[in-house]
Amino acid sequence: MDARLLVSLSGVTTRTLHRCADLAAELDRRRVPLSVLYAARTGEGPVTEWVRTRRASGDSVLLHGYDHQIPPTHRAVYLGKRAEFATLPAHEARLRLIAAKAALDANGMAVDGFAPPRWIASEGTLQALREHGFTLCADLATVRDLVSGDVQRARVQEFGGPSHRTETVRCFALVLAAARAARRGGLVRLGIDAADLARPGLRQAFLDAVDVSLENRAFGTTYGSLSRTRVKLSG
Repeated sequence: MDARLLVSLSGVTTRTLHRCADLAAELDRRRVPLSVLYAARTGEGPVTEWVRTRRASGDSVLLHGYDHQIPPTHRAVYLGKRAEFATLPAHEARLRLIAAKAALDANGMAVDGFAPPRWIASEGTLQALREHGFTLCADLATVRDLVSGDVQRARVQEFGGPSHRTETVRCFALVLAAARAARRGGLVRLGIDAADLARPGLRQAFLDAVDVSLENRAFGTTYGSLSRTRVKLSG
């Protein structure tokens, strides 16, 4: 079975927007759509306008949390990184989703699903997502259809934060993982933070991972296309 290639981009800000647009253009040339992870509190401005334009062109947009802050009483033990929805009980996740949906409405932004910051979502978050009409949640190791209950298992391959491994090793590991996943079939999930696009070696390795996936008969698709029913949370 041919693999499906899912490419996601996070960390889109006014400072990184030109690099994000460059990546999107490279993917367009390869006929690979992009799934943009969008934080609801981004607000109106060039980032939101660019994300709207990408969605109108066929890309997917996933809600990527509200403001990525961890409440003081629910700090996730995860290498000190922010993981906004990692440990939230359902009632707190509901409150953040209510705030996120209000922000999306204010920005006129519709989304195709949910991808939690650091790809970690608590059981309470999954419950709150269903209650708020979300149909898809993409976490670190799975893509969940919240309507049918179907779970597709595939780990996100990305560079991650600072590592003891050299940049060369990290680049090689990403390309190798993409090739292996594509040969297996199913989902090939590649994710990159916009900050990594400033490093030429990481940027090129990411595009190499896309190319090796395509060479192994993967075809580009979006997270939104995996859900049987698409959610529209705003007008």
